[in-house]
Amino acid sequence: MLGYVLPLLLLIAASAADLLEPRAVVALRNAGFDSYQRWRPRAYEPAPVRIVDIDEESLGRIGQWPWPRTRLAALVDTLRAKGAAVVAFDIVFAEPDRTSPEEAASNWNADESLRKQLHALPSHDRLFAETIARGKVVTSFVLRQDAGGRTPVLKAPFVISGDDPKDALPIFAGAATSLPAIQSAAAGNGSVNFIADRTGDGVIRSLPLVYRLQDTLLPAFALEALRVAHDGGPYVLRGDGARVEEVRSGPLALRTDDRGQLWLHYGSSLPKRYIPAWRVLDVAGGIEDVRGMIVLVGTSAPGLKDLRFTSLGDLIPGVEIHAQAIEQALQGTYLVRPLWARVAELTALLALGIVLIWVSARSDPLAAAAVTVALLGGLLLSSWIAFAAYRLLLDALVPATALAAVFVTGSVYRHVHAERERRWIRKAFSTYISPNLVEHLIRNPGELRLGGERRECSFVLTDLANFTTLVEQGDPETIVALLNEYLHELIGIAFKHEGTVDRIVGDALVVMFSAPVVQPDHASRAVACAIEMDRFASRFSQRKQAEGVPVGITRIGVNSGVVTIGNVGGQSLFDYRALGDAINVAARLETVNRQLGTHVCVSKTTVDRCAAFHGRPVGVLVLKGKSEAVAAFEPLDETNGAANAYMAAYELLEKNDSRAREAFAAIADDPLAAFHLRRLDQGENGVTVVLQEK
Repeated sequence: MLGYVLPLLLLIAASAADLLEPRAVVALRNAGFDSYQRWRPRAYEPAPVRIVDIDEESLGRIGQWPWPRTRLAALVDTLRAKGAAVVAFDIVFAEPDRTSPEEAASNWNADESLRKQLHALPSHDRLFAETIARGKVVTSFVLRQDAGGRTPVLKAPFVISGDDPKDALPIFAGAATSLPAIQSAAAGNGSVNFIADRTGDGVIRSLPLVYRLQDTLLPAFALEALRVAHDGGPYVLRGDGARVEEVRSGPLALRTDDRGQLWLHYGSSLPKRYIPAWRVLDVAGGIEDVRGMIVLVGTSAPGLKDLRFTSLGDLIPGVEIHAQAIEQALQGTYLVRPLWARVAELTALLALGIVLIWVSARSDPLAAAAVTVALLGGLLLSSWIAFAAYRLLLDALVPATALAAVFVTGSVYRHVHAERERRWIRKAFSTYISPNLVEHLIRNPGELRLGGERRECSFVLTDLANFTTLVEQGDPETIVALLNEYLHELIGIAFKHEGTVDRIVGDALVVMFSAPVVQPDHASRAVACAIEMDRFASRFSQRKQAEGVPVGITRIGVNSGVVTIGNVGGQSLFDYRALGDAINVAARLETVNRQLGTHVCVSKTTVDRCAAFHGRPVGVLVLKGKSEAVAAFEPLDETNGAANAYMAAYELLEKNDSRAREAFAAIADDPLAAFHLRRLDQGENGVTVVLQEK
């Protein structure tokens, strides 16, 4: 179920991000659109647009900026004489000309008569304004976020068609304009502001055609130049709800995005667009014919700080961006991001995402990957064709990234789920045989064959007292649950000490050490395992009896010896087993606990192989069916006073000292001491015990 839910949740989150458009989504979308432009930039087609460039060479020939307004007036006159349809200044003349006579009179320490003569001379700003007034000249202004400055002169009104979309337009609080006389004399006046998107990368991808200064609508510089060139009347701003659909100026109807911005399709920056300003002012040299052209006056000099980044990765003068916008408006080669684009992109994301989730959940990984590649390829190809053939900006990168994330999420989940199933199988397999055996066989698959070897191992055998009676009298479900709980803990202890479960017979457990992996300390491990099992079994018995379930004690036998170990069985079933008398002795030691009154009985063979053993001797036992005696011990957590009393009595018993009976009688509450006391009362003596029962 999670195989569907997780990718679906991610798909919903991606759809929400596509709607809300956080910065990361906008940046990814723009990266896709920029790539399209770099792959296929706009091919240059001759257009009636030129740039008079105040470049470094012009500054070197004519002098540093700002130039006298009389020189700019001469530039306008020359361009007009050469037939320019419009001269548009991408320059704001916000301050009086410092070289004008009246400004010089105010700044110089000249006598009064000289000041009067200077004031009598024509003002450069007035001469420039008069020159502007004689023809089609467009001035510019810069809008600001802070209030203040002069209000720009609006040369043509705006007419709203449909719903008023002014709330969608970029809004400003103040402006920096040219001097009142200059902007009043101009035929047009437009904003030269660029608005970079919120990604903060500084790339100019679109150009607003209409701005708001508080509640006043103002045209863009490029749009105003087009209006003046076509002798246009009022602008028509068509809206749909809170969105801009179209801006009309004379014969031009420009489709914009919902904020009234024209998406720019950049072409290469070519020298043929430029005319150096010094050549215009060079009477001897002259310039080419600019008849009928819109001539923009701006600067490419780095020191004048009007350089901008484009989608092509180029750094070009801001005036060229205006020039390319005018070219695209005249030729209809600008890009369009339709108002329905976001709906189409979101629909594609949801539809393809659902298909991808369904296919991925029901197909093998290779087929799902092939379908994913096909879907993503089709999506990206469709977006590219829309751009290359129709100049439509349809975002495929954001949906494709989201779909890839959906596929990866589903794939990762399925991989994790499959790995979890493998671990579960491995774990389940390890409940039948010990984890160390599983790991050993994984590392040594060649040993998964019939056959065996001789090796010294240690064995722990357990048996739950009175369990048969409990099974016969108890509820089956309760008995099975109890047995599972009991064996689970015992097996866990065995695995903790890195033992291998040799077999489980009912409630009885056989654990071996030093097989299949050799363990030099196998005897110590076996004793430690037996002691911990005894602690658990005692607590388990007490707890269950308190619950009203008559669970007896667990008897444990421990022995070491050489056995045959290996895989036995047929070709269809492997059973890793140990075979030998050492196991039989351990089994007898387990059963003898019932007679001795002990819980754990460890053979001397095992004790001798332990680096440190704390315990007491039980006796030298002649087990039922055995001819050789086995010295046995009961392990203790630590030596205490009671153990010392037992050892003193045992030493007397070992010496056949008559005082042994009195010594054992003094500690008769100890089950093992009571066992030896009974033997003495029956006429037996010494530490050798011949057992008549198993």
